[in-house]
Amino acid sequence: MLRQWSVQSGQAPGGPEPEPAADELWESEMERLCASRAPVRALPYAMADKRLIRQLREPEGVKTSCWQRWQCRLQMAGRRLGEAAQRLARGFGLWEGALYEIGGLFGTGIQSYFTFLRFLLLLNLLTVLVTVSFVLLPLAWLQPPDPGPTLNLTLQCPSSHQTYTGVPKFHNQLWNVLTGKAFSNTYLFYGAYRVGPESSSVYSIRLAYLLSPLACLLLCFCGTLRRMVKGLPQKPLLSWDYRVSLSAKVFSSWDFCIQVQAAATIKKHEISNEFKVELEEGHRFQLVQQQSQVQRACHLLTYLRVNILIGLLVVGAISAIFWATEYSQDNKKASLFVLLQYLPPGVIALVNFLGPLLFVFLVQLENYPPNTEVNLTLVWCVVLKLASLGMFSFSLGRTMLCIGGNKTSCEPYGYNACDYQCWENSVGQELYKLSTFNFLLTVAFAFLVSLPRRLLVERFSGRFWTWLDREEFLVPKNVLDIVAGQTVTWMGLFYCPLLPLLNSVFIFLTFYIKKYTLLRNSRASSRLFRASSSTFFFQLVLLLGLLLAAVPLGYVVSSIHSSWDCGLFTNYSAPWQVVPELVALRLPPPGQRALHYLSSHAFSFPLLVMLSLVLTVCVSQSQANARAIHGLQKQLLRQVREKWHLVEDLSRLLPEPDPGESLGPRRPRPGLSLEDPAGLRSPGPGWRGPPSEPRPQVPLPGGTEL
Repeated sequence: MLRQWSVQSGQAPGGPEPEPAADELWESEMERLCASRAPVRALPYAMADKRLIRQLREPEGVKTSCWQRWQCRLQMAGRRLGEAAQRLARGFGLWEGALYEIGGLFGTGIQSYFTFLRFLLLLNLLTVLVTVSFVLLPLAWLQPPDPGPTLNLTLQCPSSHQTYTGVPKFHNQLWNVLTGKAFSNTYLFYGAYRVGPESSSVYSIRLAYLLSPLACLLLCFCGTLRRMVKGLPQKPLLSWDYRVSLSAKVFSSWDFCIQVQAAATIKKHEISNEFKVELEEGHRFQLVQQQSQVQRACHLLTYLRVNILIGLLVVGAISAIFWATEYSQDNKKASLFVLLQYLPPGVIALVNFLGPLLFVFLVQLENYPPNTEVNLTLVWCVVLKLASLGMFSFSLGRTMLCIGGNKTSCEPYGYNACDYQCWENSVGQELYKLSTFNFLLTVAFAFLVSLPRRLLVERFSGRFWTWLDREEFLVPKNVLDIVAGQTVTWMGLFYCPLLPLLNSVFIFLTFYIKKYTLLRNSRASSRLFRASSSTFFFQLVLLLGLLLAAVPLGYVVSSIHSSWDCGLFTNYSAPWQVVPELVALRLPPPGQRALHYLSSHAFSFPLLVMLSLVLTVCVSQSQANARAIHGLQKQLLRQVREKWHLVEDLSRLLPEPDPGESLGPRRPRPGLSLEDPAGLRSPGPGWRGPPSEPRPQVPLPGGTEL
């Protein structure tokens, strides 16, 4: 508005002559607008003013050529086409309407969970696309030669190692589907992939099968890291130096383009949730500032004591998982072996259900603040989830591959061939059962626990039912559950290549199940939080799960002997041995020497130097950015001061109103534009200009006020 006043300053018809200061303001504003490269469309002026500015930028003596005008129109058409494509993509985006409704009714914190589900669905679909493109389609298209009959090994095993062959009456086809045995001969598991020798085919299915899981993990890592880094610039904006005042949110939050009543209701809830988050964060910040040094020391000692107790609980839970896994694998000849197959997933689910409840109980005994209670419980839940999966994978390796145990049963073949003729399929079936069991638990809790609880609370009244109330929708707990399922999927990329497809179906159904639970059966959490503050933590936990899945996979690929009678790597001591074989067959001697140098210790020194240079450049760039931000803050402060000086100059230039005129509010005069400079000279007798003392307080970044 100040710029518009400065541009509109001029001589009114029949009014006084313009003063030299007004002419200088007019000339300086015109020079700035003509020299500016900003598009006219983005300027905050009326349409008539924009036409005048466009004419001033293109004088009569300078005419653009037809080629320049055609280029300008082409660029404008391309820009409009891109904007239309973006609007169309947002309109056809997956779950856009549902995410908007959830974010408006329950806040951006709960919306971030459903956005996280969509992100994981896209990661799984990308993984399936890579596997199908590089493994399944070439396997069907090239039709590699028959690898020959399966190796018939005569296993010298004692009678105690013979597996139980009796089939109970309830071991039907449905149970085979739940345990994965119905798909053991399909491309869902490792054992169904068979090809001939490497020299008989142009395209190496073995190399594609080996590198596809590694490529999928790398793509997931890049996508997760990009999403995490994208949220990092928002973290400093959450500090108190950059907060927008509540008054600004009150007067600028409403969207006046809303015409539908349902959209207006959602917008009201969204604004209300935003105010609740601001007030709650302000209250927590005030409590932290009021703590004394003695109180902080007492809280630290209590914090250490509670952490020790929770650590002991985590150790006990991990020991229970280890015992359950070994017991289910060692008792294969028991009559209840079919039921024991789901013992490890059941124990893991029980531990992950009872563990957080015990953590919350121990933390509440110490009367922690709500924020500290949630953060402490959340950290230990992350440790428990990931440690449970790590112990589960270690116990499987100890049983099947004799890792860290008695290796006498693994000496002849490199793995426990007596009990697990195709150990890759056995590991894939265990991970398949764990993933399926997690989804079945989600369905069971939604329709057998949350739904009856809501119906009972609505049907009966009393002190007990009031205390019980509906289930609280806890975003951290749900995120940890879905991260645990995604970690299991990544762990099974080598043993069960199509497990991401199954997990995609589970995530798609989980979205609608959780949405129904949130809208109908649950109540929102009493502690609201921002999506920007939770997204970074979600991605960090996902990266930890990715690391947990990548370490065992790398060890198995590089060091563990493959099965002798199933899969692609029957004649290899380790799956990675196919890489040097292909290098010797397909690459010329110069290429072999280059790869040998890249994998040798001599290449580590230049690699270390290059990484040091890259790190130095990144640190220098971050420091330069910090200095630039500090300079921009000072420049913003100077610009605001200059604007207030302009306001004071304009208030001195405008005529004073008559004493008899009313000082009340008047309707603004229409038609103020660049072509009507009298609008500034005669804005109306009721307008006295901005007061010079005291100046309004303007909040600035860094906590500075004017």
